[in-house]
Amino acid sequence: MYVVAITGGIGSGKTTIANQFAALGIEVVDADVIAREVVEPGTPALAAIAAHFGSDILDAGGELDRRALRERIFNHQEEKAWLNALLHPLIRQEMLRQCAAASSPYCLLVVPLLVENKLTGLADRVLVIDVDEETQIERTCRRDGVSRAQAEAILAAQASRAERLAAADDVLDNQSGTSETISARIFALHETYLAFASQQAPQL
Repeated sequence: MYVVAITGGIGSGKTTIANQFAALGIEVVDADVIAREVVEPGTPALAAIAAHFGSDILDAGGELDRRALRERIFNHQEEKAWLNALLHPLIRQEMLRQCAAASSPYCLLVVPLLVENKLTGLADRVLVIDVDEETQIERTCRRDGVSRAQAEAILAAQASRAERLAAADDVLDNQSGTSETISARIFALHETYLAFASQQAPQL
């Protein structure tokens, strides 16, 4: 399976772009969705988290209280490292399984922290959704109802724009132009990826 990884900073529009590829018939594997699935009630990972942090890390329905977990690990690097060591291999394994099972000509792997977690090797090609930092801050404040300071702190914790662009094979400008011009850019990339995927496919 030819895999195109899509990444970008918070507020860059990754989900909107991925949905447009999906509308073209491309299967989308989303790391954030998988990250939620591996800690659903009844999973070994959730049991391990509850055993490590205590049962108050679960809400009344027995699901992971994400806010409580974030607060627990925010300033505790060793706890964050423990959690990452538990979850990252599970998420990676499931991403690979879903990509291999995809039936579209290529598949799109959406990984917000692709650069930060050094996962570029999972993909044949890396597409970075690019907007400037001011746009990221404005969109994040509007979408998530956070303060400018909170949005800036989230940005500071992620890879820089330059680091992401350095990892890119392709860059999609999701800031300038109309929705029609952005859709045209997506379609052009789609045609390119179809060509690459067909070259990689075994010739019968």
